[in-house]
Amino acid sequence: MGDVVQMHFSTVDYVIFVVLLVASAGIGLYYAFSGGCQRTTQEFLLADRSMRCLPVSLSLLATFQSAVAILGAPAEIYTHGTQYWFLGCSYFLGLLIPAHIFIPVFYRLHLSSTYQYLELRFSKSVRICGTVTFIFQMVIYMGVVLYAPALALNAVTGFDLWGAVLAMGLVCTLYTALGGLKAVIWTDVFQTIVMFAGQLAVIIVGTHQAGGIAEVWKKAQNGSRISGLDLNPDPLERHTFWTLGVGGVFLMLALYGVNQAQVQRYLSSRTEKEAIMSCYVVFPCQQIVLTMGCLMGLVMYARYGEESPLDQGYVKSNDQMVLYFVMDVLQDLPGLPGLFVACLFSGALSTISSAFNSLATVTMEDLIKPHVSPMTEARATLLSKMLALGYGLVCLAMAYIASLMGSVLQAALSIFGMVGGPLLGLFCLGMFFPWANSTGALVGLLSGLVMAFWIGIGSFLSRMSASAPPVINATVIPDVGNMTTAVMTTLITSKPRPSGVQALYSLSYMWYSAHNSATVVVVGLLVSFLTGPSKEKELNPGTIYPVLGNLLFFLPQRYREKLCCVTPLDDKPKVMELQPYQMAQKESNGVAYTKEDDELREEEGEQKTAQPTCNLAHTVQETAL
Repeated sequence: MGDVVQMHFSTVDYVIFVVLLVASAGIGLYYAFSGGCQRTTQEFLLADRSMRCLPVSLSLLATFQSAVAILGAPAEIYTHGTQYWFLGCSYFLGLLIPAHIFIPVFYRLHLSSTYQYLELRFSKSVRICGTVTFIFQMVIYMGVVLYAPALALNAVTGFDLWGAVLAMGLVCTLYTALGGLKAVIWTDVFQTIVMFAGQLAVIIVGTHQAGGIAEVWKKAQNGSRISGLDLNPDPLERHTFWTLGVGGVFLMLALYGVNQAQVQRYLSSRTEKEAIMSCYVVFPCQQIVLTMGCLMGLVMYARYGEESPLDQGYVKSNDQMVLYFVMDVLQDLPGLPGLFVACLFSGALSTISSAFNSLATVTMEDLIKPHVSPMTEARATLLSKMLALGYGLVCLAMAYIASLMGSVLQAALSIFGMVGGPLLGLFCLGMFFPWANSTGALVGLLSGLVMAFWIGIGSFLSRMSASAPPVINATVIPDVGNMTTAVMTTLITSKPRPSGVQALYSLSYMWYSAHNSATVVVVGLLVSFLTGPSKEKELNPGTIYPVLGNLLFFLPQRYREKLCCVTPLDDKPKVMELQPYQMAQKESNGVAYTKEDDELREEEGEQKTAQPTCNLAHTVQETAL
C-alpha cells in the first residue's frame, strides 16, 4: 500500500513546491536590492526598526509553527483526543506577560540582542554564558527541524530526501544572507498564508469525504476522542488542564518572552506600541492554528477510526501518519498534495530562517563586537551576512548528522525544550529580583541546565529501558510549535505511580520549562544572598521591571525601599528611554533615528540640566556595554 501512495505525487505537486522556493528566494532578493540594500547592520539585523504590526505578528506565528508541529498536532489529537486543545488557554497569559513586561524592558533599552540585557543587568560573563547556551540550543535544533519533515515526506511519498533538504537549506540561506531580517519577516508572511491554505485544503476535503463536520464530530465522540476538562492536579499526568493551561504559560514565555528569534521581531517594530500590538494579533492567529491542527486530527479519526495506518503497518511513526492521511485524502486532486507539502516546508523554512538570522545577530553583537576593535559599518554588515551564510551551511551539516542519529533524534529534539526553561529563569531572575547578583545568575543558570538535562535525559532513558515488555507508541509531541518541540515516547500500559527519582523522570514534559526556570530563580537568589545581594541603586536604570513593587503596593515606601522594591521602570521620565539608544548608536554603527527619536533628543536638551544623576547612571551603562 505504501508504494501505491508514493505514486500519487504528480508533476503539478512538484511545480507547486518549486514555486514556493522560487517565491521565497524572490522576496529575499527583492529586499537585498531595494531600500537601503542591506548596507547597515541596523537594516540587516533589525530591519531598520521600521516594521509594521501585521507582518511582525505573522512572522512571530510562522516561527512558532514548524513542520514538526504541523505533523505532530493532528497525530496527537488522533491518538489521545482533544485534551491538547486546552494548550490554547496558556496563550493568553503567555502573550500578555511578554507584551507588558518583557517588550517594554527590551524595547526601551534599544538592544540588538537579548543577551545585551544580561550584561547591563549582571556582567559580561553572564551575557556570554546566555549567548553560548542559545547558540547550542539553536544549532542542534535547526538541523533536526530541516531533516525530520523531509524524512517523513520521503518515507510516505518517495519525495527525494536530500533533494528536499538541500533545496530548502540553500534557498533559506540565500534569502536570509542577502535580504536580512526584512526578507525573513516578509517570507514568513508569505509562508504563513501557504501554511493556512495547505491545512485548510486538507480539512475541507477530508471533512467532505467523511460526510460533513457533524459526522466527524459524532465519530470522534463515539471513539472517546472529544475530551472534557481534566482538572487532575497531578503533575505526572501528561496532559491535563493544569499541565497545558499553566505549564504551557512557561513554555510560551520561554518562546515569546526571551527567545532571541522572537524578541528580534519585537525590536524591529517601528514603535513599542506596534511591538505590543503584534503580540495581541498573534493570539487569535495561534488559536486558529491550534484549532486547525485539532480539526485535522478529528478528520483523521473519522476516516480511519481505531484502525490507524500505523497499526496497519502502512507507516512507521505518527508524523508519517499525517502525511499518509493527506496523500490518501487528496490522491485524486492533483496539486493539493503539493500545496500541503509546500505548507509543511513553509513551516520548516520560517523556523530555520529565523534561526539563521537570530544566530547571526547574537554572534555579531555578543561574541564579536565587544571583543574586536571598532569596525566600519560596511565591514560589520558583510560579517553579519557571512555569519548568516555560515549558519546556513552549519544547518545542512546538522541535518546530515541528524540523519545518522537514529533513535537519538528524539533526544536531540527534546534538548530544545530543556534549554528554554533555564534561559527564561535567568531573565526572570534579572528582571524581577533587584537583589540578584551575577554570581547568583551564573550558578542559577548552571544548576537550571543541570536539572533540565538530568530530568530530560533521565526521563528519556527510563522510558527506553522500560520499553522492552510493554507496547510502545512513538509520539511526536508539539509543545507550542517549533521553539519548544520535544519528542518523547509514551507508554500505553498502565503502571503503578512512580516515586522518588522516577517521579521526577515521569514529570509531564509540559512542566519542564516551569520547573527548570524556577530552579534558576531559587538557586540564583540563594547564592545572591550568600555572596552579598545587589543594591537597587547600583543597577543600571531600566533593567528591572517593578513586579514586586506593584505586588507589595500596600507597604509604606521606606519598607519597599529596604526590600529593593522601588519601581524604576515607570518612575523615570520618558527621556530615559532615549539615552540607552544613544549608547546603542555608538555600539551598533548606523542607527536610523525616527521622528519620535528627534523629538526626544530635543526634549533631552531641555531637561539635561535637571538630570545629572541619570546621565551619570547612563555613563556607567555605556561603559558596561
